[in-house]
Order: sequence, then C-alpha cells, then structure tokens
Amino acid sequence: MKKVTDIRPQRSGRRVNIVVNSTFTFTLDAELVTRVGLQVGQELSSDEVGGLLKADFFQSCFGLALHYLSYRPRSEAEVRRRLRRSFDSNVVEEVIANLKEQKLIDDVAFAEFWKDNRVCFSPRSRRLISCELKKKGVVDEIIEEVTRDLDDEASAYVAGSRKARLLGGLDYSKFRQRLVNYLKWRGFSYEIIKHIIDRLWQEQSSCQQSCLR
Repeated sequence: MKKVTDIRPQRSGRRVNIVVNSTFTFTLDAELVTRVGLQVGQELSSDEVGGLLKADFFQSCFGLALHYLSYRPRSEAEVRRRLRRSFDSNVVEEVIANLKEQKLIDDVAFAEFWKDNRVCFSPRSRRLISCELKKKGVVDEIIEEVTRDLDDEASAYVAGSRKARLLGGLDYSKFRQRLVNYLKWRGFSYEIIKHIIDRLWQEQSSCQQSCLR
C-alpha cells in the first residue's frame, strides 16, 4: 500500500502534486482530487493509483475536447484527430463515446451547421460544400442527407449579387470575367455561372437606366 503524505496545489491551481511516502509521485487534476475525496493520510493500492491516473488522463482529454469544441461545432473526425495529437487511442475513444452520448458531437448536426453557415454567409455549390464536409470526415450518407435540397442556382445568384455590387461601372467584359472567376472558385458549373451573369448584368443595366430617368 502507498500512503498519501502530502497534496500540494500547483501555482496554476488546476493541478496538484501528489506526494506518496514522502516522495513526489504524480500530478492530478485538482477537480478530480476533490471529486474522489483524496486526502493526506489515505492509503492507496497500486490498482487505485492506476485508476486515478486513468481518470486523470480522461479528465485532461475531455477538457481539451471541450476547449476545442468551444470555438465552433466540430465533426467527430476533427475531434478525434485533435485529441490523438496529445493522448493515446484508448482514452480518446472513451472521450469520443462520452461526447457523443452527451450530444456534444453529432455529425448530422455538424453537417447542418456547416451547410447553413455556407448558405447564409459564403454561398457555394452543393458539390463544394459536400467536398468540404468529406474533408471534415463526415460520411457520404450524412452529406447526401443534409445537402439534398441545396439549390445551386439560388446560391450562385446570392453570391453573384454580393460580388456584382462591387463591380459597378465596369464594362460587360470585365464584369463577366470577374464574376466567372469568383463563381467558379465557389464551385458552380459553367452553365449556372453563364445564366447568373446574364441575369445580373441585365439587372444592373436596368437599374442604371432607371437612375438616369
């Protein structure tokens, strides 16, 4: 048996040094120490020490996952890749399972978030959004489900309209070339790009004529 002879908080306050038999032995998360009620004078078996260290790894890994998720929703694959940079696979998979159980990671919800964000703030083609989700590790079935109703022509019109506002005063050739490059970069097909450019040029010309009356 090992006897805890001192528990010393580190300067940060987030971790504590555990002294066993008057020798510094390991560190633990301060919250974990409080939760398990570890006290000076307590005797620990080797299995109990191993259990504390395993729980500490889980706590640290889980905390990193929550921090990573605090910036924006993430796919399961994104979270797994990030955690594996710092922790072994076993603890990572335990944390992933816990996060999924608590609905803190959900690939359907993530894919919906990603799609809606793109549609509202940075319209691009269904194909390009699907490619982005695939790179995030989302499976094909979910990608198909959440992108099924996307309308490339409507998205191209929104994206093109925003860009066209910055192109006032250009002749048709420059207006067209700028929009072709812009909409092509956003993944739209040539047929859709041509139709949208013709529509936007006609709208802009009509607006200019109205202003001159």
